[in-house]
Amino acid sequence: MSKILILGAAAKIAQHAIAQFIAQKQDDLTLYLRNARLLQAQAGKHVRVIDGDVMDTRHLQQVAQGQDVVYANLAGDNIKEQSLSTVTALEAVGVRRLIWISTLGIYDEVPGAFGKWNHEMLDGGYLEPYSAAASVIASSKLDTTILRPAWLTDKGEVDYELTQKGEPFKGTEVSRKSVADLVVKLARDPKRHVYDSLGVNKPGTDGDKPSWY
Repeated sequence: MSKILILGAAAKIAQHAIAQFIAQKQDDLTLYLRNARLLQAQAGKHVRVIDGDVMDTRHLQQVAQGQDVVYANLAGDNIKEQSLSTVTALEAVGVRRLIWISTLGIYDEVPGAFGKWNHEMLDGGYLEPYSAAASVIASSKLDTTILRPAWLTDKGEVDYELTQKGEPFKGTEVSRKSVADLVVKLARDPKRHVYDSLGVNKPGTDGDKPSWY
């Protein structure tokens, strides 16, 4: 069994991934979040729930000790600072594999009218810190994969395609369940897409904006 630490475990994508991990019964999970009571019902033989803040680097370092994979589903205005704390903690204890959720547009890789709309929606305090955090992750000594999902939906489907950094982003939306499916696949194969930054979208959703706008 692999030992997988999930940071920001209450996030919606993380919850889909946790459900898949638990259903497959192949891993020991550590769920790390600011309010452990939210997920205490998920605790069990192979799932422990820990109350903590990734900004507490020393505590995160203690929790990360002995883990095989870390999956970070973090958010907030201080996302760059969270990335620095995460990298510091993992490098200190020799945990190398990190899967990091970011967002589309951090490289100005979204083309056309949708790219312009995406900038209008996310510039001015959102894209900038997420871009800075991704730079921290990519420049670390860790074996990293950065995921850049399109605009997220709660559709109960797994349907996605990938683009690499340096390629134009495709599509406008993707389900959280799809992103979670990719996270689980990456966690199960530690060499898969190492050092890649992957755009994630649902095929056939090209347009000027997501369908619900």
